[in-house]
Amino acid sequence: MEPTGLPEPSLYTVKALLVLDSRGQRLLAKYYDGSFPTAQEQAAFESSVFSKTRGAGGEIACLEGLTVVYRSSSDLLFCVVGGPQENELMLSAVLGCLCDALSLVLRKDLEKRWLLENLDGAFLVLDEIVDRGVILESDPQRVLQRLGPRAPEPAPYGFVLFDYLAGSREQGGAGGADPPK
Repeated sequence: MEPTGLPEPSLYTVKALLVLDSRGQRLLAKYYDGSFPTAQEQAAFESSVFSKTRGAGGEIACLEGLTVVYRSSSDLLFCVVGGPQENELMLSAVLGCLCDALSLVLRKDLEKRWLLENLDGAFLVLDEIVDRGVILESDPQRVLQRLGPRAPEPAPYGFVLFDYLAGSREQGGAGGADPPK
């Protein structure tokens, strides 16, 4: 067979995942290969991604020979970076999974404030979706299942009331209120 000039297929499809704020500052980033080895190169790339995608109406950009799929929320910019030959639909599926899984973990809108308060959960979401550039999952519900319960669920109202009343009886009070003096 003759070589066709096409690169060999690879599982290593994602080069970086980025979350930038409304000023282009990095909130969350994972780089999976040596395309940007230093912090200065990463910051320069993030700045160029932000300036190219800010105000743009599209969802896909080609920047520095890389494919960037992005989505904006109220004050955040989410980006998935792949190689020049990567399938945009696969990168878009990763982006959709990232945004949907983060909104499920945060249990609120995707805003900078909520993301910063739950940064540990956001990193866990990133790690469940992509590992070393290999896409592991594209279904946000399965990502959430893999993370497991992060916090105990609140007890039903009746059990809380029962525990409160039982505790007050043990202390000698009746019904949880101090007796009048």
